[in-house]
Amino acid sequence: MNITWKQADHDVYVATTDGEFAGFVAVDGSTHVLHDRHSRRLGGYPSLSAARSALESLAAPVAAPSPHRPRRSARSRRRPSTVRS
Repeated sequence: MNITWKQADHDVYVATTDGEFAGFVAVDGSTHVLHDRHSRRLGGYPSLSAARSALESLAAPVAAPSPHRPRRSARSRRRPSTVRS
C-alpha cells in the first residue's frame, strides 16, 4: 500500500492512499496520536515515524476487484412474447 503524508498544520499530518483519506496524526505535546480514516483514535506513539509506521502496518490491503462481467441488456433479458393469431 502506498501511503502519502502531508503536513496539514504545524501539529497535524494527513495520510492519503490513491487520493483517498487514510487517516491522520495529531501531535499532542510529546505524544503523536494516530487516527484512522473514520477519525477513530488508534493510539498514541512517541514519534511521528512510529505513528506513521503503525498506520501503514494496520492498513489492510485492498481486495482486488472482481472480474468484470458484462451486463445483459434489458432487451436480451426479456422473455419472448407469445404470438397470437
